[in-house]
Amino acid sequence: MTTFTIIGTGTMANAIGGVLAEGGSSVSYVAKDQVGEAPLAGDVVVLAVPFPAVDSILAAYGDAFDGKVVVDITNPLDFETFDSLVVPAGSSATAEIQVKIPHARVLKAFNTTFAATLASKKVGDAPTTVLVAGDSSDAKSALIAAIEAGGVGAIDAGSLARAHELEAIGFAQLTLAVSEKLPWTGGFAVAR
Repeated sequence: MTTFTIIGTGTMANAIGGVLAEGGSSVSYVAKDQVGEAPLAGDVVVLAVPFPAVDSILAAYGDAFDGKVVVDITNPLDFETFDSLVVPAGSSATAEIQVKIPHARVLKAFNTTFAATLASKKVGDAPTTVLVAGDSSDAKSALIAAIEAGGVGAIDAGSLARAHELEAIGFAQLTLAVSEKLPWTGGFAVAR
């Protein structure tokens, strides 16, 4: 059984935790006011926070991330204008996180799904699918297995370099939802 610590207690944190717990994983949460004090007890740490909060979390825990799998769900966009990503062109939030915690195995996942589609396990009439990118095959396989055990589809989307494209998909989906051209219960689906 995989153990997860989810940093965050919002709708995405709870939707992710619900899927993982339903699949038999052990899940604990770290609230905003507990960051740096609550332990990172899980083998896998999920950063279920807005991108601007990531640096302070990384600083608060430092080498406590060493040896862990860290899942970045962020979409690094300018939330004031919704007109651009805030990471350098060709890079990703996930790549930047990996540089800051080099002794962890960092994955990108959950950023192309909404909380409602994780909870319902549906995007319209299609099943919800989580795309997972990262350089550790073992870490990706373990996360995919935990997600699938919870009744949600998951696909290995490639190396850490693919996080750039996943963030572009997340960006497009969020801007459509914010402009009310796409419902928060909808989104992009993978047809197999």
